[in-house]
Amino acid sequence: MDRDRSAFPPLLISSADLVQAGIALDPRVLHDRAAQMWRDFGAGLSIGKKSVLLPPEAELWASASYATLRDQFGEERLGWKLSALSAIGPRLASVKIVGANAANRHFGLARSFSTILLLDKFTMRPICLLEGTDISAARTATYATLAAESVLAERKTINVFLFGGGPIARSIGLALGAVLGVCLEKLWVRTRSRQTAEAFARSLQPSVAQVVPVTDNTKLTQADLIITASNAKSPVFAAHEVASDSVVLHLAGDETPAEHLTHVMQNGTLVCDDLAMVSARNSQSLALYFSRRGSTLEAEGQALGVRDFAGHVVGRAPGRGPTHITCVGLPSLDLYVAEYIYETYVAASSLRTSMHDFPGNSAATHE
Repeated sequence: MDRDRSAFPPLLISSADLVQAGIALDPRVLHDRAAQMWRDFGAGLSIGKKSVLLPPEAELWASASYATLRDQFGEERLGWKLSALSAIGPRLASVKIVGANAANRHFGLARSFSTILLLDKFTMRPICLLEGTDISAARTATYATLAAESVLAERKTINVFLFGGGPIARSIGLALGAVLGVCLEKLWVRTRSRQTAEAFARSLQPSVAQVVPVTDNTKLTQADLIITASNAKSPVFAAHEVASDSVVLHLAGDETPAEHLTHVMQNGTLVCDDLAMVSARNSQSLALYFSRRGSTLEAEGQALGVRDFAGHVVGRAPGRGPTHITCVGLPSLDLYVAEYIYETYVAASSLRTSMHDFPGNSAATHE
């Protein structure tokens, strides 16, 4: 029986293709796309699921190529994993595959690699395969810009403290500068060392003039929004180092101290992008807070009044007191951003073809 091959090959779009087509990952556009996704997600128009496989680290350290690197990960998460994020929206569906390993930098490689497959929603026919690493970092940055806008609902300017110096942290810095503009008063950045913090700050300039590299947490009490996007194995700040009404956006692993979470539970607001997904993943401070006590975030979340990110941020309904926002990364975000990139690329390609075929075009005239 002959197999229908009409679905193959799908359109292939690399990061280099986007550059050549003049398509940039504009943080302002992606911010708006993310806001639309959250509205759709809240209305049940988009659904998603995330799964993660974690190989045993002992297998890696037993390899001759990696054995000598083990001591360098005392305070840093290895993050060796394979993730699959599936989503279905109003028109398209997607699957993002992510392979990650922090040890990659010792071999001159990026920490993670993402590939996004777009499919027609109804036939599930593959229509586009995108190089997704840059797209993935840019979509994560929308959490920061939406959270910052929510904070600005009650303030005219905002001071942000960012932990982390990798690609996601850089996307966050650029996005905050582009979306907030003059409303961003200061962006303090702390990385593993003074040298990397200063290099990170330089990488954001001149796009983000407000960035200031720091080597300690003394500015935390002045921060309206604290963002954790590091690869640390343990909390990056102490509970007494932050203002009592601060907003913490938690994007990585176990970076928030239990004492701070207790303070927020008693006096403020807990927020998750997807409570069940954060609980099941059990890799971030909020979920670990409960699992270490023999319970789960999902079991206790309703009684604690955990709010969803869509209502809290896009709905512009900030809570009272301190706020802690935990985000595991919704698959639907990848879908909406990838869909925008795909449609923009196809439109740009059609325009170039039309210009090429236009009688007055020099290239067409020479043929």
